[in-house]
Amino acid sequence: MRNNASIVYNIFLVIGDFLALVAAFTIAYILRVSVSSRILSANVPASTYIGILVTLLPFWIFIFAILGLYNSRVYDKRFSELGRILIGSFIGILFAISYSYIANVQLFPARLVTVYGFGLAAFFVFAFRTIIRGIRRELFTYGIGINNVLIVGDTKTSHLLIDALASTGITGYRVIGVVGGIKHPLKPGALQTEFRDFSSAVAALEGQQLHTIIQTELYSTPQMNDAILTYSQQNHIAYRFVPGNSELFVGNIQVDLFHSVPIIALHQTPLVGWGRVVKRLFDVVASSLLLLVASPFMLIIAVLVKLADGGPVFLRQERLSRFNTAVRIYKFRSHNRTYNGLLPEEAFAKMGRPELIAEYRANGDQLSNDPRVTGIGRFLRKYSLDELPQLINVFRGDISLVGPRALVANELEKYAKKSLILSVKSGLTGLAQISGSNNLSFDQRRNLDLYYVQNWSFWGDVVILIKTISVVLFHKGTRS
Repeated sequence: MRNNASIVYNIFLVIGDFLALVAAFTIAYILRVSVSSRILSANVPASTYIGILVTLLPFWIFIFAILGLYNSRVYDKRFSELGRILIGSFIGILFAISYSYIANVQLFPARLVTVYGFGLAAFFVFAFRTIIRGIRRELFTYGIGINNVLIVGDTKTSHLLIDALASTGITGYRVIGVVGGIKHPLKPGALQTEFRDFSSAVAALEGQQLHTIIQTELYSTPQMNDAILTYSQQNHIAYRFVPGNSELFVGNIQVDLFHSVPIIALHQTPLVGWGRVVKRLFDVVASSLLLLVASPFMLIIAVLVKLADGGPVFLRQERLSRFNTAVRIYKFRSHNRTYNGLLPEEAFAKMGRPELIAEYRANGDQLSNDPRVTGIGRFLRKYSLDELPQLINVFRGDISLVGPRALVANELEKYAKKSLILSVKSGLTGLAQISGSNNLSFDQRRNLDLYYVQNWSFWGDVVILIKTISVVLFHKGTRS
């Protein structure tokens, strides 16, 4: 049975966005025309201004729709939603200006009205959506708008889903049953009913509203699988299937006709084609600007490192990047010159403290008081200033601003899926660095790297860069 809650929510989003935009441009007009005493560039009556804008706003809403702002995959992710609101507001302003020029109509009484309108539009739309999101979650706690789910299959994925959807007041989903034998332990109260087979579940849930079926494993006979799909289609129930081999369904998936035969093409990462071009252009522009700003600080740091113990300023290490390519990474030296360039095992053995290597590896390849690090090195590492020379690597194309952590060959050999991680360029920062934890294991960090590779998006890179700033300033992250 179809759940209309999402449709109702979308309707409220459209209405709210429209009203927020009207309010934003009304206030923008008042601020510039009524409050400010500066001379106007055109005499545009309020009625004319509002009338034209109200006529144009449906096109603005259409722009929001094209950007996916009425799609749950976007509006359920705050960073993604905010970014698209800013883009949509900017495009909307350009559309209004273009209309004024093409139609030869005076729309804005002053240029500042467009500036105020852009800022207020983005703010009001985002603020309204925050309020309505809170209202929706409050309604979830009263059982309003809940999506009832039946999980077919008793796999580890089934139980991951049960745990993930357990907080109905937040997710809006309620697992009302699971079909299959008990092969994995269930948390008490995680679901209401367990069924032996699908037909038993259908009979028992006859009087309840079922909105979604999630099948996590295929039955041995095609007839049983067809019965589940047919039931969902006949009763207008959303059907989702989780493949047994989830590795086949991550990355960039394309469905196409190959000589009249439907096929699925899978790339290891979505970072292909124009995505790679855009990412590289962004790296060149951003690293150039950052190098320009950071160069005076880098000169000061270089002098301080040299004066500390007279050793070399830079640490040059060979790391692995895309397609298993060896690149030479530059960093300001933070280790004592005696241990500079040595692997951790070699350095701790040289100082006569081989027992530290076990603690170092168990603590996620770091020590809280690493004896190899100099005084100035501790300061540089605390604020990630030792990483600044890697902007040169980014500009040269050795690595990217965002990506998996560049590792030495013998470390990455431990990871079975290294070929997947090495399908993109390594990065100056990444998901592991903004994880918010300082004790991630090697495998956990590499799993975050793998997730990045298989789920890359340009906006995701922007979010990681923004969060990296927070990590550096407030030390809420991890160094690897």
